Amino acid sequence: MKKWRLGILAFALLFILAACGANDENGNNGNNGEENGEQGATTKLKEDGVLTVGTEGTYAPYTFHNEEGDLTGYDVEVIREVARRLDLDVEFMETQWDSMFAGLNSERFDLIANQVGINEERLASYDFSTPYTYSSAVVVVPQDNQAITSFEDLDGKTSAQSLTSNYAAIAEENGATLIGIEGLAQAIELLKQGRADVTVNDKLAVLEYMKQQGEEQVKIVAQSDEVSEMAFALNKGNKELIDAINEQLTAMKEDGTLAEISDEWFGEDVSSK
Repeated sequence: MKKWRLGILAFALLFILAACGANDENGNNGNNGEENGEQGATTKLKEDGVLTVGTEGTYAPYTFHNEEGDLTGYDVEVIREVARRLDLDVEFMETQWDSMFAGLNSERFDLIANQVGINEERLASYDFSTPYTYSSAVVVVPQDNQAITSFEDLDGKTSAQSLTSNYAAIAEENGATLIGIEGLAQAIELLKQGRADVTVNDKLAVLEYMKQQGEEQVKIVAQSDEVSEMAFALNKGNKELIDAINEQLTAMKEDGTLAEISDEWFGEDVSSK
């Protein structure tokens, strides 16, 4: 009887060990599977030698086409320098903002370089590099407006916004009804036409747009006290790539390269608080 019981126990132990081994080989055993997938993705990136980047190409001075038709801007030049230091070429995939995260979800590109603000909702679904831009939100209205002078005054007003942006969330949190648009230029056009009361957007982008366009029909009436942090956004499970990008961003801050790129586009260092 004892021998029979020992035989059953030995057989059960062998079955458990075999099952564990199968899990290890298939990469399905907890963290090991994640690590294997992570290493595979990074190895493939190095083999291809190309970093694919999602960006709008219509959001000056961050990502836009210059007079020669070339894609440029602060975000574009920062990620180009990061890729150069990683010995990678860059392929930009121009995408409308409201489709940007869908493109990242489907792995159409490796990351987004488009002034992506870090917030709790996005942190639940995506990973981020260290921030490379610090800015604040502003309220923009038509020049003859007298009714809106603060964020609180957005309550009951219509706000022209890219619907998936941090700025849309700010407008909505303050009681505004959103009108979907594709970019800052369209938002300002709606203000001038009287089809929207207000838009909330990035201070640096608004100032640059007004300067470049000689825009005098709109004005900034309020600025948030909170500083927004912008970074590259990646799908979760790319820790090795994020670490490599962060290493280069840190080096670029330390050797002054990031400040130089910032000064070229803004006349000041927006890469530090």
